[in-house]
Amino acid sequence: MGPIDALHLTGAALDGPRAEVQAAVARYADAAREVPPFRPGVDMVPVAGRVLDAADLHALVDASLDGWLTEGRFAELFVEGLRRTTGRTEALLVGSGSQANLLAIFGLCSPLLDAPLRPGDEVITPAVGFATTVTPIYQAGLRPVYVDVEPDTLNPTTDAVEAAIGPRTRAIVAAHCLGNPFDAPAWAALAAEHDLVLIEDCCDAFGSTIAGAPVGTFGAASTYSFYPAHHMTTGEGGAVGVDDPTWIRALRSLREWGRDCWCPPGVNDACGHRFEGRYGELPEGYDHKYVFSQLGFNFKMTDLQAALGTTQLGKLDAFGAARRANFAHLDAALRPLADRLVLPRALPGADPSWFGYPVTLRDGGAAERRELQRFLLERRIDSRLLLGGNLTRQPALLGADHRIAGPLPHADRITEASIWVGVAPGLTTAMLDWVATSIGDWLGR
Repeated sequence: MGPIDALHLTGAALDGPRAEVQAAVARYADAAREVPPFRPGVDMVPVAGRVLDAADLHALVDASLDGWLTEGRFAELFVEGLRRTTGRTEALLVGSGSQANLLAIFGLCSPLLDAPLRPGDEVITPAVGFATTVTPIYQAGLRPVYVDVEPDTLNPTTDAVEAAIGPRTRAIVAAHCLGNPFDAPAWAALAAEHDLVLIEDCCDAFGSTIAGAPVGTFGAASTYSFYPAHHMTTGEGGAVGVDDPTWIRALRSLREWGRDCWCPPGVNDACGHRFEGRYGELPEGYDHKYVFSQLGFNFKMTDLQAALGTTQLGKLDAFGAARRANFAHLDAALRPLADRLVLPRALPGADPSWFGYPVTLRDGGAAERRELQRFLLERRIDSRLLLGGNLTRQPALLGADHRIAGPLPHADRITEASIWVGVAPGLTTAMLDWVATSIGDWLGR
């Protein structure tokens, strides 16, 4: 076998072939733009899905032709855009929203912080949510404290959070459920009053606002997901937003194996002291790129993902407008059924970029909810449960070390009788009308 040839992916000689490839992408995008009319009962109505256009395909191909597979020029552009959009000083790219939550929670415990959380410290969190909001709390050796939610906002009240505070409570970690903001200004004030750290899980709520500010700007850290079902996509992917320099250093170190060095990938000796200093019991002058001050992870994004993120981020406002319009359309159609369904409510001053449209049956329980879901599926309409329901009832958490702050009747009711349907930008008015008609038909059966 002869030597393996390496592709040299730079140089003016490649400009022409690169332009030819992008011209082919444009032709492909034109051919893929045609969408046939929706056929009720024949075509599927999904709960969510990616929305891509020619700009997205061009960015993906452009990044692939660079041949720079780890974070590179597109990652820099994406981070810059995220800083502006999230309102945070720094955005750390990671491989998923779940990684973002894990990074933020372990950041709470980082020895680089002035007052890190210790094993056994308590973290208040809603009883209704997704597993990866709470799983890192257990994994970090902390103790979740579960509080009930309201049946229509799907979030806890400020009073419920305050009532759950105990002697070892150190933090609040909560998601803006299904894109509907909790009272972040009040929770931030409560956290400041009781010396707690607030972390906002914005994975389902990117683009939502409350009190005129983006969700994710009220806590010490905020997390985002760019999975295809979410408000914009990089395929897999996520980010953590932070402002405080100590938090930035701690999370950046944890994201990159726990190393002490802050040089970006592919850069050597950015600080000018790579071979100076003494760390732990290592020899003096040990290469700083291989000094580890924390037990960390490898949570980074590829440049191909970041390239898609740059174009998707530019459409976030349009995606949010479409979600709000789709939500309003469904809401108007389903409001006459409010005597049979608990319908969603946003707080005053909140402007949700809804992830989905939730409904809870007023009569019946799990059996009736299953019947509704099966009826919708027969009509080719997909639906989802309200995430993990009452998380304390999940198999993985039975017998786990947590505290339940009072009864959880609303969380239990949501577990039994709630579903949500889609409001994603790719859904048409005809699809939404079919969803509303079908729910009404089932209730009137």
